[in-house]
Amino acid sequence: MFDTNTAIAILLGSFAILAIIRLPICFVLAFSTAVTMLYADIPLMALVQQMSKAINSFSLMAIPFFILAGEIMGVGGIADRMLAFADVLVGRFRGGLSHVNILASMFFGGISGSAVADVSSLGSVEIPMMVKAGFPSDFSTAVTVASACQGVLIPPSHNMIIYSLAAGGVSVGALFMAGFLPGVTLGLCLLVISAYMSIKHNYPKGEKLTLKQAFLITKDAIMALGTAFIILFGVSFGWFTATESAAIACLYAFFVSWLFYGELKMSMMPRVLLNTVKTLAMVFSLIASAGAFGWMLAFLRVPTIITNFVLSISSNTYLILLFMNILLLFLGCIMDMAPLIVIMTPILLPVAKACGMDPVQFGVVLIFNLAIGLCTPPVGSALFVGCGIAKLPIEKVTKSLLPMYGAMFIGLMLVTYIPALTMWLPRFMGVMK
Repeated sequence: MFDTNTAIAILLGSFAILAIIRLPICFVLAFSTAVTMLYADIPLMALVQQMSKAINSFSLMAIPFFILAGEIMGVGGIADRMLAFADVLVGRFRGGLSHVNILASMFFGGISGSAVADVSSLGSVEIPMMVKAGFPSDFSTAVTVASACQGVLIPPSHNMIIYSLAAGGVSVGALFMAGFLPGVTLGLCLLVISAYMSIKHNYPKGEKLTLKQAFLITKDAIMALGTAFIILFGVSFGWFTATESAAIACLYAFFVSWLFYGELKMSMMPRVLLNTVKTLAMVFSLIASAGAFGWMLAFLRVPTIITNFVLSISSNTYLILLFMNILLLFLGCIMDMAPLIVIMTPILLPVAKACGMDPVQFGVVLIFNLAIGLCTPPVGSALFVGCGIAKLPIEKVTKSLLPMYGAMFIGLMLVTYIPALTMWLPRFMGVMK
């Protein structure tokens, strides 16, 4: 027999120590689980079994297709069409290019489902364009990084597929629909703060396009927008599963970029496939190791202990939900999104249910919190990519991000305390009761 409290201390203590010394997070999760298993006299074969079990799911097949589709669209001209179409809609206002940046990220996020892909693809065009137009480089980078976080909320989002598995099979279609309005809400909050800062600092307006120019740009972007419609409506109406929609969207993006726009060359495909495999290896290693860590937490009854503790702090539902958000925001600053989804879902989902929150709404709130973490130091991947493109220090960009953090937090609170923002669309579309 072993002492449960000691085992929990070993698991969490070893995790904290290894994370502090900046060991890659997948190794941190695996090593801390292995050490705890040795103490508890559990065969290490169980570690391998749980890691294999975590990635042995048909639903995860959607992830490589979504990643590949994002890579193809980044080099195939689709991202440029999204940017031009956004310019038609909001480019003529004060600070127009910052609004274009946010709206283009909303469109591209609805296709790639990745904040890092958004920053990598659109940022390399948007940041130099804004700087050339007279915007400060740190503000341009901050807008690009913050707006990219819409990509993990607006469908498709492979992180929602990970949450679906961690939560025990919550409908992926319902999650996709539930993330749409919160993603738009986040975009609107960023547009408001961007407009305020543009007016305050007298940032330049964009050029007003003629009706003919607007029509031609919109016509050119229709094929690019088709990918989002395939994913959004295909899954919602039950025409195909999330995995099938990802595969179809991938093929559609390939043929549109190759045949229709002519910007994707066969010589580019080896690099596209290599980038996809690199990203996929990282994502799946995180899912596997986090799956084993999550199993160890459940074995030691950590979720039950934490649920009882949180509920004992206060009987006020609003305070409990606020505490849960603050905890997730803090964790999002120090860990990557995928392992946090797998680890925190079994811990906090019982708390959310006890507060009357639907698992679908909790999934969106969880991902919204962790999306903010993608643009916060010290491990925000979207922040790192944006700073790398702009060649700016993280400290300078983070300072410009402060007002945007406030706007994102307001959006998070709206989604947390107004269930209709999350639940109305999936119920209206008939994907959940």
